[in-house]
Amino acid sequence: MEGHPSHFEAIGSRLGFRVAREDQGQIVLAWRGARFPAFLCLGIAVALSFISVPIVEALRQRGFVGPAGSLWYFPLMNLILLGIAGFLLSMKRTVTLDKSFKTVTLKRRNLFRVVHLKIGFDEIFSLRLGSDEVYSGFAVGGSTAAQTYPVPSLRLVLKNNKTVLLDRGGMKRLEGLAQRLGEWLDKPCERKLSDHSSIMSSRKAPDAAVRPPS
Repeated sequence: MEGHPSHFEAIGSRLGFRVAREDQGQIVLAWRGARFPAFLCLGIAVALSFISVPIVEALRQRGFVGPAGSLWYFPLMNLILLGIAGFLLSMKRTVTLDKSFKTVTLKRRNLFRVVHLKIGFDEIFSLRLGSDEVYSGFAVGGSTAAQTYPVPSLRLVLKNNKTVLLDRGGMKRLEGLAQRLGEWLDKPCERKLSDHSSIMSSRKAPDAAVRPPS
């Protein structure tokens, strides 16, 4: 394994991977970042530009002593909103299953860095459909009422007992994705009902595989 699974955890309640490409030897799942907030920031920045551009021109001609001197923060807000929109639009995650190399490659990209995680098929024990405890928006924002709630998730279970987050979202969509990836990986899929119990799917694990301790 190259990379660390913790780099691919997420604080959000939903990801939503879609099949970007599939052929006989490779399947690629892709998730693009928070598109709605990105386009919202971009739209506000474009709207504010009708105010900011004349202010910048007035500041260039007369400096901060003119009437536009007290409105210097409008161009600054424009730059901040454009930066946020650019960062959100640059966010992307991909999961690539390659049969020829027998590897699963996860890639996380944003405006500042790119992170990879490569896992061999022989390092994977199973897929797990379960739930993650995700903090509410108030808790993430610093509220003292740090509440969590369960969100359906799909994870890879490795033979060293670590797990790798693949996706979060609706259970029905994750069930279809788990079945599809299970066929590609030729690995069993388990449904974790609680912290102390789980039910294996009808697919059986290979005889050589040894279940990691719970």
